Amino acid sequence: MSVYTPASVGASGCASLGCRCHSRKPSYPSDLTDAEWAVLEGEVRAVMAELVAATGRPMVHDLRAVLDAIGYVARYGIEWRALPVDFPPHEAVYAFFLRWSGRGLPDRLAGRLRGRLRVMAGRGELPTAGCIDTQTVRAAETVGAAVCGYDGGKKLKGQKRHIAVDTLGLPSIGRISTLSRS
Repeated sequence: MSVYTPASVGASGCASLGCRCHSRKPSYPSDLTDAEWAVLEGEVRAVMAELVAATGRPMVHDLRAVLDAIGYVARYGIEWRALPVDFPPHEAVYAFFLRWSGRGLPDRLAGRLRGRLRVMAGRGELPTAGCIDTQTVRAAETVGAAVCGYDGGKKLKGQKRHIAVDTLGLPSIGRISTLSRS
């Protein structure tokens, strides 16, 4: 059950009772702008079409509202059930997020957008060279040895982050950032 309940149920065009996601107007700093949505919409729908696992019930909630809700949770670090009422129900957003992540949609979407940026810069769609960098993040003394390591070069206890970028500075295909013990 949602922490926040809608004050009134309005006709919104959504099949879910009480949901007003199709009539939602972007109003939070984490929401996609119209220009961002114009670029992302075609790519998101194309990647989603590639990842259809089986036929079934079509999505009843507005895709932009669902992506805005995921962005809201990611930016503000709130619980899923604390989503404001102008987003789709938290159960639907969380279920979409799990399917979305499990099928690799974020990585595929990032790859498609990176390819478009490279072509716009006059480069090939796929990079042929890149650079790998690491960073050691210092851990507090109270952090156990099971979750962090020791960087002998910098003489620091903590976790290492790795990133691979192409020659334009765009993140590489695959995992953008991983944590490991050294």
